[in-house]
Amino acid sequence: MNSATQCLLKGAVARRMHEAVAPFAADHFITPMAAVAGSVAEEILGAMLREASLERAYVNNGGDIALHLADKEQFTVGLMDRPDQFGLMRTMVIDAGDPSRGVATSGRHGRSFSLGIADAATVLARTAAQADAAATIIANAVDLPGHPAIIRCPAEELQPDSDLGARLVTRDVGPLKEFEIVAALEAGSAKSRALFAAGLIDGAALHLQGRMRVIALKSSATNVRNAASPQQSESAVHA
Repeated sequence: MNSATQCLLKGAVARRMHEAVAPFAADHFITPMAAVAGSVAEEILGAMLREASLERAYVNNGGDIALHLADKEQFTVGLMDRPDQFGLMRTMVIDAGDPSRGVATSGRHGRSFSLGIADAATVLARTAAQADAAATIIANAVDLPGHPAIIRCPAEELQPDSDLGARLVTRDVGPLKEFEIVAALEAGSAKSRALFAAGLIDGAALHLQGRMRVIALKSSATNVRNAASPQQSESAVHA
């Protein structure tokens, strides 16, 4: 894929998608579609802000969120383990002084195909498009290659026009042993730490079969707490 500076795309959303995945393209397989939901959320939020002076606003595009926070405002995000089993696991507060303005979640239970086995990988980043792309990379990294309990098939068998082509995507994951869950989460955590060190994310929360791993290294990601009830959350993020 060409670098963002060589992008020949004309549309604003398409260019944003391309630019969001470009920092990951050298070391990972990723296509601009990995940032489509976050990029659209940013476009809609931008249109809202052009029409009105807002102190606090967000656009939630199926769990990929673009934020606007004026001085002293904050936003509370609810973390769900998986969309097909309702239950709020944690809440996370983003303050106006924090750098993050994007939240995104990827995983095998979402609308898009995943190469990994994460139930959910929620990421904070400077923009929604960048969070969307990073969540895809991190969710793919939560994996146990070759494990017999993991069922995979070529993406093109499920969706002939998929941008993943013949790459194997996860269709089901059987029960895993504790040490296997730990190993898969550690693979995703290692990827998260590397992306944080590169300045590409502000924090991440990974979920697999009831286990959670939080990589919270910046102020925006350290405000993670247990949730007493779903009503405490302003936005439930799921894969």
